[in-house]
Amino acid sequence: MMRTSRLAAIVAAVVLSGSGCTVIPVSGPYTVKDEGPGDPLSKSFQRMIPIPPQKTWGPDETIRGMQAAMAAYPDDPSILPLYLTPEARSKWSPAGPVTVIQDAYEVVPAPSRDGTETVQKITINGRYVAVIAEDDSYTPMAGAWDKPYDLVKDPQGGYRVNSLPSGLLLTDSDVRRAYRPTNLYYLNRNTQDRLVVDRVRLRLKTTETFAQTVLERLLKPPSTALEGAVATSFPPGTTIESVRSGEERVVINLSGAIDPLDLSTEDGLRAQIRYSLNKNEVAKGRIIEIQVDGEPYYTDRPNSDEHWLDDSGGSGYYVAKGAVHYLAKDGPGGVVAGAAGEARDGYSEFAVSKGGTPTVAAMTSTGISVAGLTAEGKWQEVIQGTALTPPTWNRDGSLWTYDRKNSVLLRYDPSNGRGPERVAAPKLAGLDVTRLRIARDGVRVAVTTGKNTVQTCALTGEGAGTMLGNLQALTTTEAGKGITDIAWADDEHLLVLVESEAGQILNEINVGDGESTGVPLKDRLESVAALGDRVLAEVQTKGVSKLLELNQDRQTWTTKIDPDAGAPLFPLG
Repeated sequence: MMRTSRLAAIVAAVVLSGSGCTVIPVSGPYTVKDEGPGDPLSKSFQRMIPIPPQKTWGPDETIRGMQAAMAAYPDDPSILPLYLTPEARSKWSPAGPVTVIQDAYEVVPAPSRDGTETVQKITINGRYVAVIAEDDSYTPMAGAWDKPYDLVKDPQGGYRVNSLPSGLLLTDSDVRRAYRPTNLYYLNRNTQDRLVVDRVRLRLKTTETFAQTVLERLLKPPSTALEGAVATSFPPGTTIESVRSGEERVVINLSGAIDPLDLSTEDGLRAQIRYSLNKNEVAKGRIIEIQVDGEPYYTDRPNSDEHWLDDSGGSGYYVAKGAVHYLAKDGPGGVVAGAAGEARDGYSEFAVSKGGTPTVAAMTSTGISVAGLTAEGKWQEVIQGTALTPPTWNRDGSLWTYDRKNSVLLRYDPSNGRGPERVAAPKLAGLDVTRLRIARDGVRVAVTTGKNTVQTCALTGEGAGTMLGNLQALTTTEAGKGITDIAWADDEHLLVLVESEAGQILNEINVGDGESTGVPLKDRLESVAALGDRVLAEVQTKGVSKLLELNQDRQTWTTKIDPDAGAPLFPLG
């Protein structure tokens, strides 16, 4: 953690936040006692311990010392003001987004005329890494970050900073040391049968366990990416009274207007707590006992059956000569029942719903048609249009597309017997929408605009008030590159296939924080489909198609079907 050789007093201390408790099983209430460091509900981290500005420091050391004091500010706010003049202290506020820059930044002083100036102008030259917003969302940034500062000579020696933008400036190492990527779980607003993940960056605290930090944040609204799109089972005014742990049990004591007789609240509340703790590797494998005002509310066992994130049961499919085939464990399984299993020309961009009896949708020259995967299933055109994006299914059974010619988002619900309905999507107005894919959580939507940009949205509101909002940029390719295909792997990760003159790139992007992982390619892919860890891709060689599957090592591919295997499909996504 050394900032410069003359900042030897700035050291990193290893801190285990909070203290643990052991729960002693007895017949009745549980007795707890302090256990000290090593609490399974905590995460170890390094805490910056800054020192005040020194009389012998020049501008470079003063700026670096000030930045170190910023990194320590949430734990010790007393040091940073010592670096500021009274004027700067009166104006500066820690509130606002946290700016994250690369570790290697430069402090560049303006040329001195004769060395007698009392004000030294300097510039910090760095590179953006990210911005952590006030809602704890983490957004990667790129490009140069340059800020000017005025330093005033102190009559007693050294310098003080006379102008300072509000907010904290941290290095990438500061964030990696003190923050943790964290998944919070809320409920799908419309169906409330599915959890929706909200990925944020939470700062570890010396005053509480990480489990308590997670739960305290879970009581707050989601990040702006999911604003208006998700719900919570926690009634307003709910507070965390305590979080205690032992080898086999975690005891969470809540207070607030929680109705012990409301089973719907109970089911959602325990699911939000369990997944928000377990997916962040705190309380994993332990019984979670939830209390309300010290009284037993619910005991959640780690192996209890859950449906909240279950995407299993989704068979794989592929298209060959216009006919839909289903995949067996080791290869082709045969054609599906009904008209969808018959070879035909003019049908493309297939999509499969999920349910007891799946339905397949496909584009034609006049619109989008659907057919049930039953022996009686016939093709029926349900949305007309000559400039539609490929169809995508929602988990509620509705079919969606964007009419590029009329700039409207369309939703077709087979259950109501009516034609397609328009859904408000004001943020898409004026954009060249080329693809639209709804995630399996029924909330997030990935949209490609033009040839080079992927953005994410969310379905907000309820019923007739449903709209597509919360538009945020996810990734943009460079000039000369184009996006060939996108596919949801799970609720967090989107596969993006990029084409360029130099070859193809397949990236798996976490839509919550933009972190990207490249998937090695050997063959040129035509399309991709994914479901959890399974990734299928179509390859064409001299007009012959084959199907590949990504191996568990995420580095190599194995041929699944060769020849005559076209575009792969998974339900939803």
